[in-house]
Amino acid sequence: MLAWLENGWPQCSELELLMLSVMRAQPRLLLCLTVLFPLSILADRAGFPDEWLFINAIAAIIPLAMLLSAATENLAERLGASIGALLNALFANATELIIALVALRAGLIDIVKASITGSVMANLLLALGLSMVVGGIGRREQTFNPVVARVNGTAMTLAVLSILIPSLSGLNRIGFSLEQEALLPFSGFVAWILLLVYGFTLVFSLNTHRSLYTSPAQVDVVSESSGGKPRLLPWFIALILATLAIAYESELFVGVVETVTHRFGLNDVFTGVILLPLLGGAAEYVTSVSMARRNKMDLSVSVVLSSTSLIALLVAPVLVLAGPALGHPIDLSFGIYEVVAVGFSVVVCKLVTADGQSDWLEGVLLLAAYVILASGFFYQLPSG
Repeated sequence: MLAWLENGWPQCSELELLMLSVMRAQPRLLLCLTVLFPLSILADRAGFPDEWLFINAIAAIIPLAMLLSAATENLAERLGASIGALLNALFANATELIIALVALRAGLIDIVKASITGSVMANLLLALGLSMVVGGIGRREQTFNPVVARVNGTAMTLAVLSILIPSLSGLNRIGFSLEQEALLPFSGFVAWILLLVYGFTLVFSLNTHRSLYTSPAQVDVVSESSGGKPRLLPWFIALILATLAIAYESELFVGVVETVTHRFGLNDVFTGVILLPLLGGAAEYVTSVSMARRNKMDLSVSVVLSSTSLIALLVAPVLVLAGPALGHPIDLSFGIYEVVAVGFSVVVCKLVTADGQSDWLEGVLLLAAYVILASGFFYQLPSG
């Protein structure tokens, strides 16, 4: 195999080509995966302590996220930035959806609802902030297409409204009241509306207004790489395999997260808001930051905002609609602090991305906002 790498590609199957391509680009990555992923399976079968499974699952997801990031980047070069961002958001958030569904099936409703809040916060403040800081180092400023931020910002504002109305049901003193028995039907109705809106956003970005999502910089990149575009099938295989492996590790993580975090004195809300999004969103965070560092800020912003829209307009509604089938109905009524955190994240993100320019200081401000909000959950501020 090493001789193949030195002497050129042989006539081999697509799967062999995939493995050779990944080995050539990510040898240390594959080395980590060959150790950590089988170790997770062994630890699960052998009944290792929960703490071991907890740490092993987190450690295994890091190289898996890197592999998913590499696959997404190569697919983006072949298919274009907007579709590449959509693929990354779809497959990366599939992990978050699986985590939430497994936790919901286990009856961890508070953690599941908190993970929705945390995913929005982590994407808009943490991931985007890190991208702006890392991408802005050594550069005066970076530019991106503000249309992406405007469209996704409007969609996320709708998502904030959809959780604000049922969340106000406990505040009779402001003159608004929604009967408790009406929360689930209302949440289900809103979930279908959000799914419909998400479908329209896809039609807008990938069909009727696709040209608005392609900047001159992205056209230049595609033109320069047109002579040596990566093959589609091998990287699609890598994308699927990495996603399945992340889903397996995420299921192990969810199985022990409540026990382990309680031993460390962490409450369910903090676990859902901070820990689960960091684990489930690892792939898109790696992709977003790596794209920003390569000065592909259009793709970086698209990854972050598309992922956030997917959480608000697809993942959350699916959880609401799937809850009854899993035996644990879930509504869109959140604690007031959670509503404020989501609303603040959306507003700050819209302000920062409105001009289509970014620098490292704006990234620092986003990170500072994330730390302040996260500390509130850590100190268990009143949630409603």
